[in-house]
Amino acid sequence: MANEELSGVQKAAILLITLGPEKSADIFKHLKEDEIEELTLEIANTQSVSPKLKEDVINEFYQVCLAQQYIAEGGIGYAKELLEKALGADEATRVITKLTASLQVRPFEFIRKTEPSQVLNFIQDEHPQTIAMILSYLSPGQASMILGALDPDKQADVAKRIATMDRTSPEVIKEVERVLERKLSSLINQDYTIAGGVDAIVAILNTVDRGTEKRIMESLEIEEPELADEIRKKMFVFEDILLLDDRAIQRVMRDVDNSDLSVALKGANEEVQAAIFKNMSSRMATMIKEDMEFMGPVRMKDVEEAQQKIVGIIRKLEDSAEIVISRGGGDELVV
Repeated sequence: MANEELSGVQKAAILLITLGPEKSADIFKHLKEDEIEELTLEIANTQSVSPKLKEDVINEFYQVCLAQQYIAEGGIGYAKELLEKALGADEATRVITKLTASLQVRPFEFIRKTEPSQVLNFIQDEHPQTIAMILSYLSPGQASMILGALDPDKQADVAKRIATMDRTSPEVIKEVERVLERKLSSLINQDYTIAGGVDAIVAILNTVDRGTEKRIMESLEIEEPELADEIRKKMFVFEDILLLDDRAIQRVMRDVDNSDLSVALKGANEEVQAAIFKNMSSRMATMIKEDMEFMGPVRMKDVEEAQQKIVGIIRKLEDSAEIVISRGGGDELVV
């Protein structure tokens, strides 16, 4: 089958096969569950791929990556000009046409290259919903700096709007971008885009300073307790225990029930297990390992519940300032 006859999923599957298992596994980490399932099925159904087809798919992937980079640097026109020099006029037109038909360029891309302090000056007086929409399209690090610098009265409102945001129409995005383009520049998206959601605000809150996070969460717990609970559960997962230093892990272990720890570690990776075992006595570590071995298979639901109990202990100890979780700005230690 020729490269032109393949679907996008088929090309993606061939690309992953060509890259090999290690690189493919890294790519899977950035995909959604349904995308992973679809690609896994396609890879499983791909019996053989000719060297020429592999080369064609790799070349197309390279051209698309090149075009994306050029678009991010200077827009469609700039990308077309550089691609014409690299690939020739016909090939450049083909790549750009394909991209403009299928590639979703993120709105507010121009703001992503601007200093957070400058962005804050542009948007701090906007409606909280407008600020929430803009922050949803920025990187968590950039968005967290802006969120932390907003008026405290606005922070929780903006955080709530990010968490409950789903789809935004292209007309609304265009209008907001039109207002901002007089000061910066404009990049227009032609299709509905999904931004925001609980995961977006979790990524931001995991990066802001602890004071900002506490103010926002305390306000949300009053106004939107269910949403606050959902956010809190995602903000620190069991594997994040690796963010703690040895002294903090030892402090946490003092409050953890051994039976909960044994179940929680059944579903933990080797790195997490090693970090915990090295922070307890050899006798206790041996006992926990024996418990894990003798208990046999454990339901994932039970593992998650046990891990969540330990996460709760960690959060409680952080709130009481008994331990420190390594996180974003504002958490530097003074010695």
